[in-house]
Amino acid sequence: MPTQPPNDRAFDVAIIGAGVVGCAVARRFALAGARVVLMEKGHDILSGASKANSAILHTGFDAPPGSLELELVRAGRQEYLEIKDSLNLPLVTTGAFVCAWNTLEADKLEAIARQARDNGTTDIKLMTGVKARSTMPSLSESLAAALEVPGEHVIDPWSAPLAYLTQAVALGAIFLRGCELMAGSFDGTWRLETSAGPIIADTVINTAGLYGDVVDDRLGLGSEFRIKPRKGQFVVLDKAAYRHVPGIILPVPTEITKGIVVCPTAFGNVLVGPTAEEQEDRVRATVETETLEALVNRAAEIVPALAGIPVTAVYAGLRPASEEKAYRVFVRPDRRAITLGGIRSTGLSSALGLARHALKLHADFATGYPPPETVPTIAMPNLAECRERDWQRADHGEIVCHCELVTRREVEATFESAVPPGDFGGLRRRTRAGMGRCQGFYCNARLAEMTKGRLATPLAVDPETER
Repeated sequence: MPTQPPNDRAFDVAIIGAGVVGCAVARRFALAGARVVLMEKGHDILSGASKANSAILHTGFDAPPGSLELELVRAGRQEYLEIKDSLNLPLVTTGAFVCAWNTLEADKLEAIARQARDNGTTDIKLMTGVKARSTMPSLSESLAAALEVPGEHVIDPWSAPLAYLTQAVALGAIFLRGCELMAGSFDGTWRLETSAGPIIADTVINTAGLYGDVVDDRLGLGSEFRIKPRKGQFVVLDKAAYRHVPGIILPVPTEITKGIVVCPTAFGNVLVGPTAEEQEDRVRATVETETLEALVNRAAEIVPALAGIPVTAVYAGLRPASEEKAYRVFVRPDRRAITLGGIRSTGLSSALGLARHALKLHADFATGYPPPETVPTIAMPNLAECRERDWQRADHGEIVCHCELVTRREVEATFESAVPPGDFGGLRRRTRAGMGRCQGFYCNARLAEMTKGRLATPLAVDPETER
């Protein structure tokens, strides 16, 4: 995988930031025939906000009516449903309940239902707490009322963007790691100064997430928005919790946040979170014991059977919120630049829609490209528990991670893929190795042996090189 920009040609489109949106945009423009470069300052894709989310494929039922976010969430969801089988991506058909735990919250459900219908989500149903519990018996008896939203589902949040980029690379796109934008100048063509050397491109697309405003500044495009990082802390419960949470449990949202969600994951766990905490730091997302304990306690209040189930993992992520709730999408036709900024918690759902939108905006100031003669078939390895895993197949070699049943064949295959992992986080997201109950206590030594010389930061120090 290239880490330096090729010196033999310029690009039609340079995309800055390899989160889920950047990967989707790279795929869409590569499918359109453009010569694409995707730049990422980290060692791997999903190094920023995209690595930590609730993995829900949203319907847009609660998005602001008439908003660009609603349009793109619906478009992105529809495209995911259309392409998931061809890319071998999973869909866990969970459905969701928006749960009201008192009469004040119950009074708000009718307005949420009206908004959902206005937003095009019509297969919803208001029900009493007793009726909702007949569908999901594990819900607390204190449930006052609920709104059922059957179309909300769960997906694998890491394999999807990897599939988008893998298909883009198969179409000729270049992915540059360790490539931070330092400055940009435009004189009819963009010259981008990066930590990996200069890049020439006709068009730039800013998908830099938590650094979206910084990238716009470095490109000289002005400061039309400011990122205000919002931290979300999460708790991952042991797989024993999964049978008690067959669907997504949503709270009645507030003006600030959609609130604490309890939902199954594609990997057989239960996720609780996120919090919504404003902070200035764009890099560090700490976890606090008191907050995590509050999440665990709240989960047990919502689903009493979760009380006492062990915690497998805790983590925190940062969302690229801005001073407005709306997506911050800007196009400068005279500078051949597009910014896709302020993409918050719905980015996983809207990424494919955002990519199509960016191509449409691009068509307003640029001519099209010759389409590729063929579109390569990409089949992603499956990590979801709802489908057959590699350990269930013959000749997988050995089980490297016993908690998550990750095989040696899976680990080796990811390094032979078109977009191999660049760091340990990337390896974990591609295989789930080290993400189980022991959090790598038993398998990290084996993984260090298998990945020696392959990752930006080795898992183990080589004593020979330390002498």
